Amino acid sequence: MLDPLNETDISPDPFQQFERWFGEALAAGVPEVDAMTLATVTADCSPDARIVLLKKFDSNGFVFYTNYQSRKAKELEAKARACLLFYWLPLKLQVRIEGTVERISDKESDAYFQTRPLGSKLGAWASNQSEVIASRTELEKRFAEFKVKFGDDVPRPSHWGGYRVKPTSIEFWQGREDRLHDRIRYVFEHDGSWRVERLAP
Repeated sequence: MLDPLNETDISPDPFQQFERWFGEALAAGVPEVDAMTLATVTADCSPDARIVLLKKFDSNGFVFYTNYQSRKAKELEAKARACLLFYWLPLKLQVRIEGTVERISDKESDAYFQTRPLGSKLGAWASNQSEVIASRTELEKRFAEFKVKFGDDVPRPSHWGGYRVKPTSIEFWQGREDRLHDRIRYVFEHDGSWRVERLAP
């Protein structure tokens, strides 16, 4: 049986609580621990979701990277709100994050881009993400062309960079027996504090 998730045992800071659970998932060897569902809405308010990778988190929010011309980016630019969902199945832990979205600085995006493998850098140039293409051959041809053009010194494309989700609420869910799951939610208040509340499962 899992230990209960009690209000008296959690951190008053949701980012510290997330760091604790993220560390536990890493230590437990959970595969793709940084994988998260990113949910957005389209212009007509239809839901849209996909998996992206968390690249950084701190008290300012949760950062991921993408092509600014992609479908997800267009939706975020039109409606700058999103939901992130982590589910670490072996530990029966889930974290749901709702908040506003902003682009990170070019300086931050430049710094991260330079840490990427060469192939990933070239791929950011070669792929017109979310656009229709004629064939796989066309994509591979573009990749080869940029490889010749840049060699090993690949700059960050201006159409590629990061977004930060700034939470307005963070919910921590822990699976329990008889479906009496623990759900603790942090809600950001106007004075900069976090209100902690328990939700029924």
